[in-house]
Amino acid sequence: MTRENFSSGADWERLVGYSRAVRVGGNVYVSGTTATDANGNIVGTGDAAVQTRQCLQNIELALRSAGATLQDVVRTRMYVVNIDDWEKIGRVHGKVFGEILPAATMVEVSSLISPEILVEIEADAYVDST
Repeated sequence: MTRENFSSGADWERLVGYSRAVRVGGNVYVSGTTATDANGNIVGTGDAAVQTRQCLQNIELALRSAGATLQDVVRTRMYVVNIDDWEKIGRVHGKVFGEILPAATMVEVSSLISPEILVEIEADAYVDST
């Protein structure tokens, strides 16, 4: 199968050695995604719901670049620095994935790459090529 790597163009992709998304056949894997805008600025400082929305918008862009959509998502993983924000984060996730209902995991972590980042989300998708 052919492997395709997709970049967002962020400098740290080369530095850290990862791709924004990778597609192998019908499988698309989106790397951990944070609440950053097109210029790399953190969006929604102090607001887990706003950050979740931005993460999912960024995931949607990565999926599109790899020929997939949010409707193709089969699994998400949410990493949060404060599990007490689970409901705020969950409501946004639920609004975005309402009828899609991917398998999902939410875990609390001690910190993420920057203290302003409250949420990081990964997504896996499957595009049926038949």
